[in-house]
Amino acid sequence: MTENVLSNYVGGQWVESRSSEARQVVNPATAEVLARVPLSADEEVRDAIAAAGAAYPAWRRTPPPVRARCLYKLKDRIARDFEALARLLVREHGKTIAEARGEMQRTLECVEVACGVPSLMMGYNAEDIAPGIDEYALVQPLGAFACIAPFNFPAMVPFWFLPFAVACGDTYVVKPSPETPCSQVKLFELMDEVGFQPGVVNLVHGGAQAAQVLMTSPDVAGVSFVGSSKIARVVYRTCAGTGMRVQAQGAAKNYLLVMPDADLDTAVPNIIGSVYGCTGQRCLAGAVVLACEQTCEGLTQRLLEAANALRVGYGLDEDTDMGPLESQAKMENVLNWIERGITEGARLLLDGRAIKVEGFEDGYFVGPMAFDGVSAEMAIANEEVFGPVMAILRVRDFEEALDIIAANPYGNASSIYTSSGSHAREFRYRVECGNIGINVGVAAPVPYFPFGGMKESFFGDLHGQGQDAIRFFTDRKVVIERWP
Repeated sequence: MTENVLSNYVGGQWVESRSSEARQVVNPATAEVLARVPLSADEEVRDAIAAAGAAYPAWRRTPPPVRARCLYKLKDRIARDFEALARLLVREHGKTIAEARGEMQRTLECVEVACGVPSLMMGYNAEDIAPGIDEYALVQPLGAFACIAPFNFPAMVPFWFLPFAVACGDTYVVKPSPETPCSQVKLFELMDEVGFQPGVVNLVHGGAQAAQVLMTSPDVAGVSFVGSSKIARVVYRTCAGTGMRVQAQGAAKNYLLVMPDADLDTAVPNIIGSVYGCTGQRCLAGAVVLACEQTCEGLTQRLLEAANALRVGYGLDEDTDMGPLESQAKMENVLNWIERGITEGARLLLDGRAIKVEGFEDGYFVGPMAFDGVSAEMAIANEEVFGPVMAILRVRDFEEALDIIAANPYGNASSIYTSSGSHAREFRYRVECGNIGINVGVAAPVPYFPFGGMKESFFGDLHGQGQDAIRFFTDRKVVIERWP
């Protein structure tokens, strides 16, 4: 991609932004400028909202099977351009090509599930609730919705929401992250191809001010957000204050409990993938390994050997295991966390700060890093780092591990590695997290299940994906009927 200025997509047309403010989109491996993304003015965001609102009445009256046919066409276009989209993800974000293909596969699957909306949004009824009286519930769409998207899964996360919303008969506005907007622009080019009615899907670029307009507009029925917990609280408070629906996914600190009876031959590579996949820049990344005392030494040694063997490089190289961080600022944040961990007294057993990738000297690379001697009180064990940093925290037993997880303010995901069905059941029954892994380090729900989150990892009632998405984008109208 040569440098270009990205456009908004409003009312079925690509529209050049009128804003003079813009920022560069940079390939984090090469520092090459891919594009310039405008920071749209408030009026441009309102234009997108108005286009979605104007399209809603006709789209709502479009039969669900007809709406679903647009999504079937979109699914085919994504499959057609699958590899090009994955390679674009690598260039704008830095993840490996295997990780980008995984993201595109999940994006595709979200569309596939939403295609089933004719049955997913069916109502229900009961005859003779009283003599001669029947009662039934109709499931109806609500209007224009919006997504405020994160940088780390720029193709997939908006598709946790958009396909479900438009399948249900709502219209939609996406505000991509200004750091990684290119893949979403390409997906909107595909949506333009398949023939959605003008205004059904809209894209507007911008930063915090554009998000503020979406969150406070009386013409937006609801907002979906994914990002930090600090911002998620603001989004939840702002949107709820206006009476709109809101789902705000926040930060995470995910614990991986390794029991003495765990099969380390399968657990170790799985933990490595959890901690270092996507360079640790995902809300499901394993961050703290809770190692039971009986297995600590052997486990630690095997984890360090596996982490040290990871190949760091450009994501388009098929042999690369871990790419760069998404930006210089994010790299500096991770480096600051390493210094903080050392200051707190943790032992840095694996130091990737000095890594150099030949041919990509300007990239934002750090190597895998690992701390031992971590205590539950340290910030490195409690706060989200969002980078390739593993903290090994030694615990006496299962109960101490659950106490540590319960004390953490976040509740996005936790995993246990064990051969014990009893421990596995007790873990999933008691642990206070929304996504649970049993011998699985990245507990990522498939699209027909909701993407969970508890405590300060999620603000709202209904999650993204699955039946939760259908319920978020619709409401029930209850009819009580008698014919004398």
